[in-house]
Amino acid sequence: MKSANLISKLWVQIAVVWLAIALVDATQTVISMRAMGMHHLWITLFVVTAATWAVWPVFTPAVLILLQRWRLPSRSALPWLAHAMTCVVISLAWATWASLLEHLTNPLANPAGPTAFSVLWYPKFYGMLVVGGILYGAIVALNLTLETHNRLAQQQAASARMAEVLAQAQLATLKLQLEPHFVFNCLNAVTGLIREQRGNDAIAMIAALGDLLRRVTDHSDRQYVALGEELAFLRKYLALQQMRFAERMRYDIDIPEQLLAAQVPDFILQPLVENAIKHGIGKRTRGGALRIGAARTGPVLTLTVYNDGPLLPPECGVGVGLANTRQRLAALYGGAQTFALENRDDLGVLATITLPYRED
Repeated sequence: MKSANLISKLWVQIAVVWLAIALVDATQTVISMRAMGMHHLWITLFVVTAATWAVWPVFTPAVLILLQRWRLPSRSALPWLAHAMTCVVISLAWATWASLLEHLTNPLANPAGPTAFSVLWYPKFYGMLVVGGILYGAIVALNLTLETHNRLAQQQAASARMAEVLAQAQLATLKLQLEPHFVFNCLNAVTGLIREQRGNDAIAMIAALGDLLRRVTDHSDRQYVALGEELAFLRKYLALQQMRFAERMRYDIDIPEQLLAAQVPDFILQPLVENAIKHGIGKRTRGGALRIGAARTGPVLTLTVYNDGPLLPPECGVGVGLANTRQRLAALYGGAQTFALENRDDLGVLATITLPYRED
C-alpha cells in the first residue's frame, strides 16, 4: 500500500512537470505566431500544442524503471542500446500523436483542409527524434542527480544514527565506569567514618551516595540535559568527595544563572572533575582547590574545570574517562566542539570544553 502511494505520488509529480512544460510551449507558440501576424485557430492551436506533450508523462515512468535496470553511464553497450531504442520508440509515439492531433483538428486553419497524416508524420518524426534525444538525456541526467542526492542524504542519516548509537554506548560506558570506581572509594570512606565513630557523617554519606547512584543508574537515553541539572548532580558528587577529603579539598563553582538552561551532554563535567581530583588534589598532601566555570561567547558555550596542580607531565596520556568524553563530544557535535587539557603556566591544570550554545 505504501509502495503504491509512493508510485502514485511520483506519477503526479511527473505529470505536473510535463504539464508545466506543455503550457509554456503552447503559450510561446501562440504568442510568437500572433506576433508574426499569422491567423490561426488560436485556442485550438494552444490546446493541440499542449496536448502533444501528453506522450512524455506516459513514458517517463517507463524510462525511470529502465534506468533502474540499466543505469547510465555504463561501460557496457547493452544499456546504451536499450535506452537508444526506448528514445526512438518515444519519438515515434510523439510524432504519431502530434501528427494525428494536427490532422484531426487543423489548428493552423489551412483553407485546403487538414494536411494528410503521412505528410505530417515524416518531418515531425525526424524533428522530434532530435528533441526527444535531448529530453531523454535530461531525464537521465536529472535521475542521476536525484539518486546521488538521495544516496548522500541516506549516508548522512546513517552517519547520524551511528554517531547517536556511539554516543549512547559511550554514555553507558561512562556510567559503568563511574559506578564501581566511585562506590568503592565512598564505601571505604564510610568505613573510615564508622571506625572514627562518626556515625552521623557515615549515614549522611550513605544517603548521599544512594541519591547519586539513583541518578547514575537512570536508564534514560537522554544525551543532553540542562546545565542546571548537570550542575545539581555535580554538587552531589563534590559533596561526597568533600566527605572523603575533608579540608584537603576546596572547590568553587562560577556558573551564571542565565546559563543554567543551556543544553550540555549528560555527565560531561563529572569525568573532568574526577580527573582533577584524582591527579590533582589526590596527589597532594595538603590537597588543593577546584574551580568549575561556564561562560557564553555568542553561539559558543565554554565549560572549564581547573585544579591548582600538580602540573601534567610532558608525555601525559589521556585516561579512559577523558578519552570517552572526547569521543562523545565528537559523536554529538562533530567539528563544532573542542576539548583541551593543558597546563596553565606553573599554576595548575585547565580542562576546557567548547560546544554550540543551545537551549531546550
